[in-house]
Formats: sequence, C-alpha cells, structure tokens
Amino acid sequence: MALVSADSRIAELLTELHQLIKQTQEERSRSEHNLVNIQKTHERMQTENKISPYYRTKLRGLYTTAKADAEAECNILRKALDKIAEIKSLLEERRIAAKIAGLYNDSEPPRKTMRRGVLMTLLQQSAMTLPLWIGKPGDK
Repeated sequence: MALVSADSRIAELLTELHQLIKQTQEERSRSEHNLVNIQKTHERMQTENKISPYYRTKLRGLYTTAKADAEAECNILRKALDKIAEIKSLLEERRIAAKIAGLYNDSEPPRKTMRRGVLMTLLQQSAMTLPLWIGKPGDK
C-alpha cells in the first residue's frame, strides 16, 4: 500500500519537474532576446570608440533586466533541484522499505570483509542520495 502511494507521489513529482523544466526553457528563451540586445549595444559602442551617456543608460537598463531574468531562471532551477531531491529521497525510502520487507533475514551469517570495489559502490550509492545544495550568492 505504501509503495503504491510512493509510486503515485513520485509520478506526480516527475510531472511537476517536467513543468519546471519547461518553465526554465521558456524563461531562457525570453532572456535570450535581452542578451542579444546587450551584445548589439556593445558592438555599436565599439564602432563609435566612445561611451556616450545614451549607451551607458541603455546598457544599465539592459543589465538590470538581464539580472532579473537570470534570478527568475535561477529560482525556477532551485525549485527543480528541490523536486529532484524529493524524488531521490522517496526512491531511497522505497528501496529501504523493500529491502526491509523482502530481504531481511536474521539467519544469514554476518558479512566478512568488503573489497574495495564494493565499498566504492556503496559510497557511490550513498552519494547519489545526498541532496544537492546550491546556495544563493553570499550564503555559506
């Protein structure tokens, strides 16, 4: 019963993640126009060999909108990373529940020493379940 609800929750989270990825792509295509304008303005400034107040104010406005677009895209990506971490934790919980339910035996003898490859595999699996943390600028 718990596995069915976990499966439905994972499917729901995957659809939400898909929507977030689409939003990221839309946001990126919207901000691309502004970046092209910044590049064209820089090219015009290079041909004139001087920085006029007009170009300075125009670039300042373009840079502030580009920064706002980048922050919006960053927020969407953070939400997507949170969804990914939640999906990973649900998958790990489901794996542990299945292991406890089906594979747990007291009659098995204790394991002997593990070889290097097995330890590396265990390390890799535990690293996959750790949440990815990306802080905002200035966070520690």
